Amino acid sequence: MRSLGARVAVAYLALRAVSAVLLVLASRDQVVMPDWTGPTVEPIDMSVLWDGSWYRHIAEHGYPHDLPVDPGSGRVSQNAWAFYPLFPLLSKLLMQLTGLGFPVVASALSLVCGLGAALIMGRLLADRVGDRLALATVAAWGAFPAAVSLQIAYTEAIAMLVLCALLWALTRRSWVAVGALAVLLGVTRPIAVPVAVVVAVALFARWRRRGAEPIGPGEYTAGAVALAGSALGAVAWPLIAWRVTGVRSAYTDTMASWRVDGAITPFKPWLGMSQWTFREFEGGAVYGPVALAALATTIVVLTCGPWATALGVELRAWCLAYPAYLAVVLDPFTSIFRYALPLFPLFAVLLGGLSSDRGRSWLWARAGTLIAIGVAGQALWIWKLLVYHPPSDYPP
Repeated sequence: MRSLGARVAVAYLALRAVSAVLLVLASRDQVVMPDWTGPTVEPIDMSVLWDGSWYRHIAEHGYPHDLPVDPGSGRVSQNAWAFYPLFPLLSKLLMQLTGLGFPVVASALSLVCGLGAALIMGRLLADRVGDRLALATVAAWGAFPAAVSLQIAYTEAIAMLVLCALLWALTRRSWVAVGALAVLLGVTRPIAVPVAVVVAVALFARWRRRGAEPIGPGEYTAGAVALAGSALGAVAWPLIAWRVTGVRSAYTDTMASWRVDGAITPFKPWLGMSQWTFREFEGGAVYGPVALAALATTIVVLTCGPWATALGVELRAWCLAYPAYLAVVLDPFTSIFRYALPLFPLFAVLLGGLSSDRGRSWLWARAGTLIAIGVAGQALWIWKLLVYHPPSDYPP
């Protein structure tokens, strides 16, 4: 464990150092945004652009008790309830303990959480696919274009830490820990719903093996705790928003305020975005849905094919439940790159080292290629999305 952990830590921190250099260089191109950067732009200010400014606001001012309403439309306006509390509240606590400002504390917290996620991910994957492929997978994941968000004031790092710990506990049948981590995930980032599905699948798979591996009363009780915890995690934040604001739909109304049409519509936005992506091509109205269907088919094939068997039922269930959840609740746009980070098991499949000795012999060549592509993608992600280009721009 120490050997693998050391190699994972070195690889991950090296990639974060590369990302840090890119962020410093990009800070020279970031214009002054008084609400975000103050009167000047320093490299650390790159950590609090876009959503980072919302988390800073929450750490410094908390959540509103009354939902803001747009006077023109009468709809709920964008507000802090769209952003989950664990990261900003931990940042607030660290600010109080250290006396440091939010940008420093939040970026350091993300860096530490991201490293923890990488270490657990490496152990989780090594138990299934071996140390070499686990290390290569963590490296390819850490180089992913949106992996820059793992060291700025975003919730990706802390969410990945909780998610990896939960999946590891799930594979080891530590059901009580699964329930506790599911509740924690429910106040970390909006990905607890597909986790509840995965927990249910894992429990069903365990129940089917009861003939060969009998289940005692204690494990039944612990399984019930896992199921209850995952269910609570799926609804915890909307319930808290309701309790504090007195508005039952406070969370969903807030989330809808970020949607183009002011409503959360399952599946339809994906179709519209696919057509918009191919809008400059003749026949784009057809190409878009075909590309969307190809993407869905690719995920299913990568997850369900024999090359993914070693991942186990829990990780394969996650790779299906999570994209299905995104299809229902997400309006796909430039943030989709960040939302792809939790699909880390697919990096192992893409590296192709799961099924044959010949495939494993080319492992590091493929890993090096993915890392190089990922680092180049990080530069694009930073300069095209994270750096704000007034008067308007696409968010990361």
